[in-house]
Amino acid sequence: MTKNKPVYRCSECAHEVAKWVGKCPACGAWGTVDEALPVAAAASGVRKAMLPTTAAAPLSRIDSQTTTARPTGVAELDRVLGGGIVAGSVVLLSGEPGVGKSTLLLEVAHRWARGRDERALYVTAEESAGQVRLRADRTGAVHDRVYLAAESDLSVVLGHVDQVKPTLLVVDSVQTMLAPDTDGVIGGVTQVRAVTAALTSLAKASGIAVLLVGHVTKDGAVAGPRTLEHLVDVVLQFEGDKNTALRMVRGIKNRFGSADEVGCFELHDDGIACVTDPSGLFLHHRADSVPGTAVTVAMDGKRPLVGEVQGLTVETQVPAPRRAVSGLDYNRVAMVLAVLQSRCGLYVGKQDVYAATVGGMRLTEPAADLAIALAIASAARDTALPPGWVILGEVGLAGEVRRITSTTRRLAEAERLGFTNAVVPPGVDGKDTPMKLHEASSLRGALRLAGLSRK
Repeated sequence: MTKNKPVYRCSECAHEVAKWVGKCPACGAWGTVDEALPVAAAASGVRKAMLPTTAAAPLSRIDSQTTTARPTGVAELDRVLGGGIVAGSVVLLSGEPGVGKSTLLLEVAHRWARGRDERALYVTAEESAGQVRLRADRTGAVHDRVYLAAESDLSVVLGHVDQVKPTLLVVDSVQTMLAPDTDGVIGGVTQVRAVTAALTSLAKASGIAVLLVGHVTKDGAVAGPRTLEHLVDVVLQFEGDKNTALRMVRGIKNRFGSADEVGCFELHDDGIACVTDPSGLFLHHRADSVPGTAVTVAMDGKRPLVGEVQGLTVETQVPAPRRAVSGLDYNRVAMVLAVLQSRCGLYVGKQDVYAATVGGMRLTEPAADLAIALAIASAARDTALPPGWVILGEVGLAGEVRRITSTTRRLAEAERLGFTNAVVPPGVDGKDTPMKLHEASSLRGALRLAGLSRK
């Protein structure tokens, strides 16, 4: 009998190659090439019917309580998860080294054991037991029902699970675990897929909630095969700038709730704390307005965040003036400068232009265009915007101000923080807000409203 030779197929574009490669030669995606049977062999194969172990049941008779979320005790993480962790689910938390993944999950294990008469097992394959104990002492996460195992062998870890019988299992990290019955090096495609599949099967069969730590690539994506994200139920991205204490957990995939929630944390020497009101971190509170500043409201997932945009223009003799941007999209800032010059007569071609946000906030959505334009115009005119104003709107290349999404939620957040006036695109309904709305159909009109147009 002739043996069917396996082929390797990309899960993104279905391109087939004769041997495994790390990067698909057709679409250029990394880690998406997996072994598969040839199409002819798969089509010609005949499978025999087998008696199922569990009979199919009507959907109306399925108990929905089996997927009820259980709070972890960390409010901001529960917000992203959709209320908590579901029994038997697998959650993958990825992030750059040193961002605070281990600190967060150790806190989750501590609060899980402290809040209920159940056990949590923390498995570390990257650190020694003494290192984890030092972190637990520093963050106050020591508890009798939190068990620690410094193991990298998957078989030994499964033995620990049988002995401890936890309801929460934390594995730090999945790329450093070894499946002894599977070929390949630790952290390789085959090993990572085998370890994740085994832990997923454990979770589904026993009802244990599993939290996995995943490494990331240089691009910020989860390292390893793309099937790793398909195997788990929830994928979270832990982000943060090492120069600031602010950390954010973003939902990338969630089978039990919304995938566009964001949780905010603050990393301290003594642990990690939830930030229930992060808008105050992105504002520089001052008594009076100063030239070159404008306040806007960004939507990070479903969460409105009030942030401050700052602009500065400086005369220069250099033939190619500098354009420095921090926390903003460089291309959108360049577009706003072009619209200011072409449509509003604000010439900054012989000036260095600096644009930045406050507190390490990142503003990349188009709704911040109008705030960027008014901040730069305020700096160029050396005239401050009226105090208590918030700026909302997208700027088009024709100089028009376009409508944005979630305007009601943005205005409600600004009103909660004490803002009284808002420059908004035309057509915004102001019935639900006590703020005074100033409609601007064009960028020139917005400059006029803010007192920044030429007389």
